[in-house]
Amino acid sequence: MDVLGRLLARVEIADPRVVLGPRAGEDAALIDFGDRYLVAKTDPITFATDLIGWYMVNVNANDIAVMGATPKWFLATLLLPEGTDEKKVSDVFDQLTRACSDLSIELVGGHTEITYGLDRPIAVGALLGEVDKEAAVFSSGVRPGDTLLLTKGIAIEGASILAREATQTLLDGGTSRELVETAAAALHEPGISVVRDAQMACAAGEVHAMHDPTEGGLSGGLYELAAASGLGLEVDFDAIPFLPECSAICDLLRLDPLGLIASGSLLAAVDPQDAAAIVDALVDEGIPATAIGKATDRHQDVKLYKTGKQVEFPRFSRDEIARYFSEA
Repeated sequence: MDVLGRLLARVEIADPRVVLGPRAGEDAALIDFGDRYLVAKTDPITFATDLIGWYMVNVNANDIAVMGATPKWFLATLLLPEGTDEKKVSDVFDQLTRACSDLSIELVGGHTEITYGLDRPIAVGALLGEVDKEAAVFSSGVRPGDTLLLTKGIAIEGASILAREATQTLLDGGTSRELVETAAAALHEPGISVVRDAQMACAAGEVHAMHDPTEGGLSGGLYELAAASGLGLEVDFDAIPFLPECSAICDLLRLDPLGLIASGSLLAAVDPQDAAAIVDALVDEGIPATAIGKATDRHQDVKLYKTGKQVEFPRFSRDEIARYFSEA
């Protein structure tokens, strides 16, 4: 994060229409298009291989949605290893078009090629959306005293990827097939999309900031919120909703779920007076939501409370899933 911040500080924006350019902690760029903002985002998929087209759309849509925007137009780049057959390409295309259809997104272009030296597919999506100017939400918008809300649980995406990509290791380690299958299915239920979560939260109360905790897990998401806003965050460990399947998988593989890629959970800073109403609205729509902490005026300070004892929230130099695959 520190290195990225220093690199992004070098970027100079000359076009006055760029309202929000590259900045650590922000999920997308905003460009002034008159009565609204054009929202732009790009993100790669490098871990999941069996549903790479579906992932590519959803993770990019999440980063548009947390800006308070509606995802609209998608471009896909797919790099495939030598020897990839036509059926594999067709399957990815079907995933891509189905995911776009589910979110009312138009697939408007992209690029596909066979690339020398790859041992697995790499997909990169670019997504454009739009938002009314007064409705835009920034990660930097956190205010002291805000309540921190988290939807669903930690870590949906990480648990699902591990269940799909390390199935035999988990079974050999004594994990039940039922648990592995449940974790794998978490990709769709509760799902890695936070588009509805973000829309419902904004409709139910005053939302000051939203973030999609992806690489680096909840820890990375919280530190990015703190960096973007310049504020501190206090989190109650006992309030964090850990998916039972994720906890079991992480225990077996010796991973920390706090640093595990966590798409599917929306992290939001909301007006404390509206927090209960927002939670109720989400729950009424079948989206679990929990207050896990609050924002403070301490500069970029993220603290974790375990049974009342204050400790520094752990930071991870890389995502726990990347560490697992590199050591497996």
